[in-house]
Amino acid sequence: MKIVIAPDSFKGSLSAAAAAEAIAQGISRCVPDADIVKLPIADGGEGTLDSLLAAASGERITVNVTGPLGTSVSASYGIIGQTAVVEMAEASGLCLLTEEQRNPALTTTYGTGELIRHALDHGCRRFLLTVGGSSTNDGGTGMLQALGMRLLDQQGNSVPPGGRALADIATIDDSLWHPRIADSSFVIATDVQNPLIGEQGASRVFGPQKGASHEMVDQLEQGMTVWADLIEAKTGIRLHEYPGAGAAGGLCGAYLAFFPASIRRGIDVVLEHVHLEEHIDGADLVITGEGRIDHQTASGKAPMGVAQLAKKHGISAIALAGSVGSGIDVLHAEGISSVHSIMNTPMTLQEAMEHAPILLEQTAEQVFRTFLAGRVSKR
Repeated sequence: MKIVIAPDSFKGSLSAAAAAEAIAQGISRCVPDADIVKLPIADGGEGTLDSLLAAASGERITVNVTGPLGTSVSASYGIIGQTAVVEMAEASGLCLLTEEQRNPALTTTYGTGELIRHALDHGCRRFLLTVGGSSTNDGGTGMLQALGMRLLDQQGNSVPPGGRALADIATIDDSLWHPRIADSSFVIATDVQNPLIGEQGASRVFGPQKGASHEMVDQLEQGMTVWADLIEAKTGIRLHEYPGAGAAGGLCGAYLAFFPASIRRGIDVVLEHVHLEEHIDGADLVITGEGRIDHQTASGKAPMGVAQLAKKHGISAIALAGSVGSGIDVLHAEGISSVHSIMNTPMTLQEAMEHAPILLEQTAEQVFRTFLAGRVSKR
């Protein structure tokens, strides 16, 4: 019997790899000799680099770069075959800040640009960029500056980092732009479809999640509008309403405007790199999961992508979650046969997170026993 286990992380408690291991332990209690394939995955957000390196045995390169608030941080990117995998959360992520430090008026993507520059100088010409978990709302300006672009105010001075400075930019000077970008290719892995500005834009939708007050959101929106107008004047590319340009605080807009770049659904890119479709060939069951599953899972989250591939091959997919929200009925049509919470008694969030490994293991065992019983009853 072949079982493919492909979960995302249970954020705050289990990495994707640890979740896969816990599920495997539960299944092994039922069928010790089962052929279990563990494929920890991610959907393009935080943890994607680790999942891809684990699946593809790639090379991790660690360098010191500029963190979100300007201090030095240690960050990694990966090289898988001929592709450099740059996860922006490594250098510019919300995970690098305490809640009190969150301030999208000041946070910068400069360190993400330094990772790209290091990979370019290392000889990489193909890039996979994952942009989830950002702490920034600078429209990608910090990243551009790290790669040689000069962003100048009315007096000809370089503007400081952060979203607050966008309103002061008067000139985009690309005379020192990194020469190797033009002959490279960049794929952006994201599921975010928000435009650069407007009610559904980067500042208004994601700014508050990154620490912006109501007043700050208005300032960020004004600055992002100035930035969008300058980009259009410079390149002829209008990002104001462009779907996906607002991802990662407008970082994706900068990629689309100044790089030979394209956007793809994050989970599709990851599943291709881990060769999930090849692994599920001949499988009897696919088990996936993540910290919370609800109606939003259908918008391209990891369990949905896994289930869609399983459905394509006529294989049942079961999802396990720390918590289960409303609207999960929409998932069944996409290939998720059933969804199960791992919490087996009333408990606090802290208790659930502390006991997540054993809860996941126990739930996987019971769900798999039900699966086996169903197979017996059909004989």
